[in-house]
Amino acid sequence: MDLNNIQRVYFIGIGGIGMSAIARFFNEKGVQVSGYDRTSTPLTKQLETEGMQIHYTDDINAADKAANLVVYTPAIPAAHTELQWYRDNGYEVVKRSDVLQEITRSLFAITVAGTHGKTTVSTMIAHLLTDSGYGCNAFLGGISVNYNKNFWSSDKQVAVIEADEYDRSFLKLSPDIAVLTAMDADHLDIYGTPEAMEDAFIRYTHNIKPNGTLIARFGLHRNSELNATNKLLYSLQNDVADAYAANIRMINGGYEFDVMQQDWMIDNVSLHIGGMHNVENAVAAITVAHLLGIDAAKIRAAIANFKGIKRRFEYVVKDDHQVYIDDYAHHPEELRALISSAKALFPGKKCTVIFQPHLFTRTRDLADGFAESLSLADEVILLPIYPARELPIEGVNSEMIADKITVPVKIIPKEAVMEYLEKTAHPLLITAGAGDIDQLKEPVGQLLKHKTT
Repeated sequence: MDLNNIQRVYFIGIGGIGMSAIARFFNEKGVQVSGYDRTSTPLTKQLETEGMQIHYTDDINAADKAANLVVYTPAIPAAHTELQWYRDNGYEVVKRSDVLQEITRSLFAITVAGTHGKTTVSTMIAHLLTDSGYGCNAFLGGISVNYNKNFWSSDKQVAVIEADEYDRSFLKLSPDIAVLTAMDADHLDIYGTPEAMEDAFIRYTHNIKPNGTLIARFGLHRNSELNATNKLLYSLQNDVADAYAANIRMINGGYEFDVMQQDWMIDNVSLHIGGMHNVENAVAAITVAHLLGIDAAKIRAAIANFKGIKRRFEYVVKDDHQVYIDDYAHHPEELRALISSAKALFPGKKCTVIFQPHLFTRTRDLADGFAESLSLADEVILLPIYPARELPIEGVNSEMIADKITVPVKIIPKEAVMEYLEKTAHPLLITAGAGDIDQLKEPVGQLLKHKTT
């Protein structure tokens, strides 16, 4: 695959967050981009305004038969009519990860992997490099609030790439700097066992280019098996790590702290987003920036300018009466970090969490962990499971989680959420999940703003 000789590219599943970043990459290179997705979303509408042609029915007559490259997402069913037609007719059909593989081969690549934290860390790194004037091409799994997009380009031959572990796609990448944030069990429908998933993350570190660097979270299970010529460990506060935060202060829903390394430090770093886990994410990103030789003053200014990622501890409403946070959290550890950080930042406010479980297999495999994390809240509202790519599994439902939660809990359909919120006050409200719960963010935000005026 020669990315420089492609005139027309067609995407099957163009509206996915990772797919859309690559679509934008080709579009900015002047390639004619078109694609299919199941439903129209704000993101696909934005892609259309950028000049890409998108349709929303599985219809080969609407697809680009002149495309010389077809890119698809693993979330597309194998029986998809368009996908089968392109394969049957000899087109070059590749996964999104195959395109990223070529990009990591041709550019200085910084990749960020992990079952959680990778979107925030990769976006922080890309912002640090861009805001400081260093420059990078960014391929992200979330929408940066600073830039209102998940891809941007630069003449600098450097790429920052979020490395997705789903379908083992991250094993195709060849990074110069690899970041590893977490190895908690997830996607067991793909990997089978937690050990098999850990094996994949270990293999990810074996793909680092010669003389490359691994920046891994301190305390990861099987840390000694992670492979790299150069290895740095980062932590939230453990001073045994190579890089960590010290003197953390909570200020107005954000944090100030110092970042300490063995032979270097940067003091009075201001991070204006919530979540103590985001302080640790910032330590990882700052470690990358320092490794690249970026000046401490530019690092400090860039972190202070960082506005976060949509749906990552996103403050939708924040005033003296009401705090409403929306987050993509869909794993027990992500929920634990989200809820505990929110309660620490806003003590004394009753915390209500509205959570939509994502995938039947994840709910089945991690129900105990979900219940334990959600029980950190004062009240829990569960929505039915969002199936995404899966068919229902008999006996797997939101009741599996609700039955084990130790605080007041109820299960309601998504359509009933607004009516429920209208009746009662919720001083600290969180909506969380990776499904279509994001459709509630705007109407809930408007409702809460109206109730406090």
